Amino acid sequence: MKSLFKTVALITVFSMLTRVLGFLFRIILSRVVGAEGVGLYQVASSVFMVLMTVIASGIPLIISRLSAGYSASKAKKKTGSLVAVALIYTILVSLVLCLLVVLFKGAFSKIFTDDRCYEILIILLPSLVFSSVYSVFRGALWGEGNYFALCVSEFYEQVVRIILGILFISTTFTAIENAIGLSWSMTIACLLSMVFVVLLFFYYGGSVNKAKREFLGPLLKQSTPITLMRVAGSFIQPLIAIIIPARLMAIGYTSTQAMSLYGIAVGMTLPLIYIPTTIIGSLSTALVPDISKAVAQNDHSHIEARITSSIFFSLLISSLFVPIFLGMGEQTGIFLYDNVLSGTLLQSAAWVLIPLGLTNITSALLNSLGYEKRSFVNFVIGSIAMFIALWFLPLLFGINAIIWAMGLNYLIVASLNIILLKRKTKTNFKVMQNIGKLVLLIIPSSALTAFVVSLCDYVFPLFITLILGGMVSVISFALLAGIFNIVDIKAFIVNAQSRLKFKYRRKVKRSSIK
Repeated sequence: MKSLFKTVALITVFSMLTRVLGFLFRIILSRVVGAEGVGLYQVASSVFMVLMTVIASGIPLIISRLSAGYSASKAKKKTGSLVAVALIYTILVSLVLCLLVVLFKGAFSKIFTDDRCYEILIILLPSLVFSSVYSVFRGALWGEGNYFALCVSEFYEQVVRIILGILFISTTFTAIENAIGLSWSMTIACLLSMVFVVLLFFYYGGSVNKAKREFLGPLLKQSTPITLMRVAGSFIQPLIAIIIPARLMAIGYTSTQAMSLYGIAVGMTLPLIYIPTTIIGSLSTALVPDISKAVAQNDHSHIEARITSSIFFSLLISSLFVPIFLGMGEQTGIFLYDNVLSGTLLQSAAWVLIPLGLTNITSALLNSLGYEKRSFVNFVIGSIAMFIALWFLPLLFGINAIIWAMGLNYLIVASLNIILLKRKTKTNFKVMQNIGKLVLLIIPSSALTAFVVSLCDYVFPLFITLILGGMVSVISFALLAGIFNIVDIKAFIVNAQSRLKFKYRRKVKRSSIK
């Protein structure tokens, strides 16, 4: 368990660094490239990302899962053959996708309202081939449990994209010139990232053996449901962008008002809701090889322990953020966006964190256990319910309908996933019992946070108020968790002290030897 949480910490740190860099780069783009240039690039890249999803979503996950099983079974040569088969398949698929874009120029041009977007898409196409190779070797590193290489490769990719992006744009360029420059920077960055991850793969002892047809069937069978789910997911946001403004206009809002409300909800509020998924996603990444090895070794006790602890961990992390959003959501919206509505929406959406966290972790667990088909079915059921809610709920809740619809989606998917996990693993996760305990922590912690923030509003600047409110929320939640014995904080502190003492003694011993 210690090694798992070390891995989660490593992945979380790198993920946060990568996201911070990406956020800073978006600020630079908005100031240097301008709205028109960014818009042209975003429209073209949205189509490109759908194509990218086809080759770089399900394949890495399944390679990691299969190679982890081969590693546990002492059959590393199979990993080399799997990598070879996956390379051939993904490169062929990426070339076919590139060819389709070129051959059906008219169809793709109709997708864009601006013909210049097609030119940008053409420049991005080589990135599909480079990313197909990158995703295969990255999946192999993932399966071997080489998380440091996995994190470094993603961080390297982000840094290279930013450096090249800055070099290829200028305030003196036109909008289309900057958009084209961004496209070239993306393509070159994908090439350099591909070379880097290939070098990492061989540096850490990886090998590519003779491709065998027997590996193609399992690869396609297991990756296809995940790929379909990710591709379908890439279409969800555009559909929501069509439905919500249309339904708001149907109840009396003007087009400008509807788009403004949609922009506040999706552009300002929802990104904050997904903050806890950075940590939960890190756990999901670490679980895939770990559980896959346990499955290969028929270690049922290890699987049950990992599932139980992972679900509780996701509940704990999600619940930790709920009092922050409930207690100072309005102030957060004002501080970040100078927008009160984004803050009130954040408060309304706080409850969504719990089913969202459960959906993320249970979907990862099902994929790790080989139930990707059922996971896809659950995703479809939840999505259908969400779109039905998106159509009818705006009449009752206005823009808040998007919060309730998404919450309903995650609630349904999480429930179906948990039922399936219980049936397949014969394990009682005590989900409702744990949620009930955590709600008892959330209520007083939220109330205390709101009280402290309201007092600080009269004395301190907003930034200081938010820091103090956040500290009160986290500390009160942790203390309550320790008092009610939901988390053994004393054991955690004792363990941390013993580890520090061990490291200190080892350091002293080494210095005395020298």
